[in-house]
Amino acid sequence: MCRHLGYLGPAVPVGEPVVRGAHSLRVQAWAPREMRGGGTINADGFGIAWWQAGATSPTRYRNPTPIWSDPAVEEVLGQIAAPAVLAAVRSATPGMPVDRASCAPFVHEQWAFSHNGMVPDWRSTLAAVAAECGVPNLLDVEATTDSAALWLVLRTVLGVHKPEVALLEVSARILDRQPAARLNLLLGDGETIWATTCYHALSVLVTDREVIVASEPYDDDPGWTGVPDRHLVIARPGDVRIEPFAKQES
Repeated sequence: MCRHLGYLGPAVPVGEPVVRGAHSLRVQAWAPREMRGGGTINADGFGIAWWQAGATSPTRYRNPTPIWSDPAVEEVLGQIAAPAVLAAVRSATPGMPVDRASCAPFVHEQWAFSHNGMVPDWRSTLAAVAAECGVPNLLDVEATTDSAALWLVLRTVLGVHKPEVALLEVSARILDRQPAARLNLLLGDGETIWATTCYHALSVLVTDREVIVASEPYDDDPGWTGVPDRHLVIARPGDVRIEPFAKQES
């Protein structure tokens, strides 16, 4: 469906994690290895969010064209340094718009978010979940896509619960209604990365100085760890927790 990546570590050019490795996120846009039935390429736009040192909210760049056609990734974003990056390349679900507003990451306050997957019958499913979660106004949705609506629900729940609880709470409510939903969620606040696996692949690479959470490894480093299905990831440099879906305490 999509590919995404989160980076935390020493400040690097914002575009660098996106082009890092022989199988970088940019390469995954046209040659993904693990789409698992969710399309063949990721050519329906991309986005990059980053947190500069001392910033309380992310800056974002998005483009609805394929990432390989945009020289700004290296020529512009290569001139900006940041210690935290969250990026995504998009494969739009058939029938959903291909425009800038539909491209992840979605941002709000300190958060940036990406969704790799799909929610069947998303309009009625997410409307019901939104009502349960007390979303004040569905008209605030940024784009007419399942990912944007899911983000509106999640950011409401983030106002009440810890991120790991919010991710599992929203996922559980969706899966109760749509067991076939694909919910690889990626969330960051500039200091921590949270992610879930539900159907699609995810891998983690951690050292004492940095951590990368990615849909697919961007190189052959033996340190990459594949995340099993229906698991939650909480990652910081030097510290990664991978736990099965379970009820978390708020």
